[in-house]
Amino acid sequence: MLRKIDFYIIKKFLGTFFYSIALIISISIVFDISEKIDDFLSKDVALKSIVFDYYINFMPYFANLFSGLFTFISVIYFTSKLAYNTEIIAILSSGVSFNRLMRPYLVGASVIVLFSYMLGNYVIPPANKKRVEFTNMYIGTRKAGTERNIHRQIEPGIFVYIDSYNASNDVGYKFTVEKFVDKKLVSKLSSDYIKWDREKKKWTIHNYSVRNINGYTEKINTGAEIDTTLNMVPEDYQVVENIVETMTLPALNESIDNLKLRGVNTIDYEIEKHKRRSQPFSAFILTIIGMSLASRKIKGGIGFHLGLGLLLSFSYILFMQVTTVFATSGLLLPWQAMWIPNIIYGGLAFYLYKRAAR
Repeated sequence: MLRKIDFYIIKKFLGTFFYSIALIISISIVFDISEKIDDFLSKDVALKSIVFDYYINFMPYFANLFSGLFTFISVIYFTSKLAYNTEIIAILSSGVSFNRLMRPYLVGASVIVLFSYMLGNYVIPPANKKRVEFTNMYIGTRKAGTERNIHRQIEPGIFVYIDSYNASNDVGYKFTVEKFVDKKLVSKLSSDYIKWDREKKKWTIHNYSVRNINGYTEKINTGAEIDTTLNMVPEDYQVVENIVETMTLPALNESIDNLKLRGVNTIDYEIEKHKRRSQPFSAFILTIIGMSLASRKIKGGIGFHLGLGLLLSFSYILFMQVTTVFATSGLLLPWQAMWIPNIIYGGLAFYLYKRAAR
């Protein structure tokens, strides 16, 4: 059961955490406004849209982004103050073990982990959708110009090939559809180009020929133009910046399955998926490291603890970025890249905890 001293530590922990997050978000907004003010003014963006479509959705995104860093800094800061006010010495002298002293820290970390997990997977993605749409409309670019050498499975046994796709006019050149039954080719359609009809919501195939294969017999049909319904839409060939940030966890899993069916590289989606799982868990590791380091008085005071905390925090973030690059390049699997930093820093946390407990 939690006692009065536990609630005191939890209050200090979470109070420092949320105060730090609020402070850094305020600073981030000021810098972001100074960076984007020219875009807002040049494109005559309404103030209401800036506030409610962008910055209201900006705050939870960056709060969750910085949660690991400020979990560590919060633990270092308030634990150092407890240590230098001899409060930790008094607690331990009263018969409370170091293991028991860690309990309220882990409870506070659990609150942050749950808060971060729910925000990152279910609350922030819908908010990010508005923020990303605002960014693409007024600051970034929504569509990529041309995609080349597209080869995808749109349904089981049905493959499409497009030599090049122009997203600006929804036209795909040198289009081919192949249908397989029991791993045998039964039909192949080839055409000069395919165009999306936005009124009919269908694809129009131009200058086509169809080969229907039945055993050793083959029948060829040709035509100038035909409308068809395919399990694909122009958005499948448009690159929207930061699209994975707008997906809840169930939607992200569904997108990964659909893209794998089509033969599309899903590495960015899988990295995002495993990052959302590993990043909240890091709050436990960083809390243990921070508490183990800051629970004793050392020469240099709180400033030394904070400096060491910042060094370890940024080394963790840098390590996470390095492993992400390894995953993108194929040297590591996405889950390995996202969990290796936690495993290594988890080992460091265990060592520091054992050392501090003695």
